[in-house]
Amino acid sequence: MADTAVTTPLRSPLSHAADRLAAATRTSGGTIRLAELPFLTQINVRLDPKGAAADAVGLALGLQLPVEPDTVVRAGELTALWLGPDEWLVVGPPGTQQDVESRIRAAAGDEPVSVIDVSAQRTTLLVAGPRARDVLAHGCSLDLHPRVFGPGRCAQTNLGRTQVVLVARDDPRAGFWVLVRSSFAGSLRAGLRAGGGGGPGGPGQHAGGGRDPHTGSRPPLVVRALSWSATQPGLPGLSPRSRDGG
Repeated sequence: MADTAVTTPLRSPLSHAADRLAAATRTSGGTIRLAELPFLTQINVRLDPKGAAADAVGLALGLQLPVEPDTVVRAGELTALWLGPDEWLVVGPPGTQQDVESRIRAAAGDEPVSVIDVSAQRTTLLVAGPRARDVLAHGCSLDLHPRVFGPGRCAQTNLGRTQVVLVARDDPRAGFWVLVRSSFAGSLRAGLRAGGGGGPGGPGQHAGGGRDPHTGSRPPLVVRALSWSATQPGLPGLSPRSRDGG
């Protein structure tokens, strides 16, 4: 008998905003790139970092789980993000969830470990380009200067009023990942507007009258609004250390 099951194409949380992200990228004049990286594999792992499972899982994945707070380790197609003293998020290419999860479970053996596929929990926004830090700083309280939040760093923080995992990629040209919960991804608002203004040190501007300290020129973009905020008032806050790996 022929298979008559209806297959529904996957739709990413920001698929409806793809045109807007592309338009913001085009109008930025090459200073900002915004794009969704949909369906990345995301496996939440909890184990004793000093136990035998930690080394075994690291060998199975081909990378060492980072033990320094808010750091990232990448090897090949996999990236491990430090979320807590005994918690990591392993990120990989789309469609590799079962492979990554099974490798972790097999390596851990009988050691106590929690392995949860949270790939559907978040989507990932790529923010890259020379003005990427300006865009992110507009809605984030972290010090994003490269000396503080440089390549290989990550943090659980807020952009606007939405909690995210922010990752500085290991190559500065690769920009940042913003991992945002799927249910909040649709509330993303990216407003990029050409022109001057903003004042010294204002959003999207450099100190010193809004001029780039290296070139003396004004940046071609002023970030007017970029917020990851809930559009539905009254939604409960989400703990950055929720038990489901968020």
